[in-house]
Formats: sequence, structure tokens, C-alpha cells
Amino acid sequence: MASTIKFQFNLDPFQKYVLFLFCGKRTDRIKGLVWEGDGFLLLYKRLNIGAFSWPRTKEEAMEITPEQFQMLMHGLSIVAKHPIEELKDPPKTM
Repeated sequence: MASTIKFQFNLDPFQKYVLFLFCGKRTDRIKGLVWEGDGFLLLYKRLNIGAFSWPRTKEEAMEITPEQFQMLMHGLSIVAKHPIEELKDPPKTM
């Protein structure tokens, strides 16, 4: 997993206390990798019911906040289906 982080995503897997999460084709399982300074901590979670809402492509991969991580671990989607967008030109009032 560290080589995937380094070579596919061009990120540093040795960033201390940064959690990298991975989800394969079976979206009921998730793996995590954390460098703790003296070695890697490998995490694994398997859901009995349901699945994780997960980005499917390299382009969809993202950095998430601790709040989004908690939402993800509770089975909630962290990507809005219809995100609120800022208006480029404010509507004209009467």
C-alpha cells in the first residue's frame, strides 16, 4: 500500500499520523495505513451490513476532514450528489 501511495498518487506515505484509506471492488471493506514514526499501522474494517460510499477513480480521490471520516465510518456519503455552488452572477432583484 505504501508503494501505491507513493507511485500512483505521488504522495508521501511517511507523513506522520496521516491516514491513507483504500477501498477495493468490495465496498464493504476498507483498509487504512498510517506511519507512526517507527513503523506502519495497518487498519482493516469490514461492514456486516451496507457498504462504504467511495470514490471509484484516481481523479475522485480526495483529502477528507476528520468530520468526513466520521461520516464515512457511519456509512454516510461524504460527497454531495447535488453540491451547493456559488453563484457567479447574483440574481437581479426588482
